[in-house]
Amino acid sequence: MASQGTPSPAQNPSGQPSIPSGQQPKESMSDHSFGHTMAILLDRQKVKLCRSLCRRGVVLFLIGIVMALVLNLLQVQNNVTLFPPETLDSISSSAWWVAPFCGSAAVLVGLLYPCIDDKLGETPYYKREWSHVMRCLAVFVGINHACAKIEFANNLQFSLTLAAMSLGLWWLFDRSRSGFGLALTIAFLATLITQLLVYKGVYRYTEPDFLYVRSWLPCVFFSGGVTIGNIGRQLALVDRQFVKEHMS
Repeated sequence: MASQGTPSPAQNPSGQPSIPSGQQPKESMSDHSFGHTMAILLDRQKVKLCRSLCRRGVVLFLIGIVMALVLNLLQVQNNVTLFPPETLDSISSSAWWVAPFCGSAAVLVGLLYPCIDDKLGETPYYKREWSHVMRCLAVFVGINHACAKIEFANNLQFSLTLAAMSLGLWWLFDRSRSGFGLALTIAFLATLITQLLVYKGVYRYTEPDFLYVRSWLPCVFFSGGVTIGNIGRQLALVDRQFVKEHMS
């Protein structure tokens, strides 16, 4: 006759007691909730990052368009650059593609500068205020104005003068190694693209003296990279302060 004792717990095929479905360990439940919370936080951070990039991108695009129209108009009026008549826009006196192309370039450069600063952990030498950025912009416009207005008897002397002015702009408003390296890269790539456009007949310079373009063009692109970079840095700073104020 079988003995009547306490019933043995149910066993799984491996011989180990099985745990009822309603009695799962608390550790696994807490790990699951923690992972779910972290996933939600990461999704929110991605959304905030996308919104931040979109806000800054729109502002940089508009700034790039305005700067391109103003500075290119100055060169066209002084017969520095010539565009084919069929591509000219009656309002801007420039080719239709100049404004969106420069706006897109401003977005790329303006977003790249603060990103490189964060990656390298390097703090540029500039005051965190808009007045400093506006002074940098004024110097850049002055350099571009000098390229269109001032005539030197020796092109080499003029190019060296503008190179010194561009380096002075970087020294006064940036002084970071990352900013200097990015500005050099921008000057090289932008000059190369301009040479290809002129070679293909998209537009031309009236007095080319350096492989289809003017020898001072790299100096303008260098100082333009520093200027747009400072604008992008300031926009990133303002955006971070905006996020902190709304999170607190």
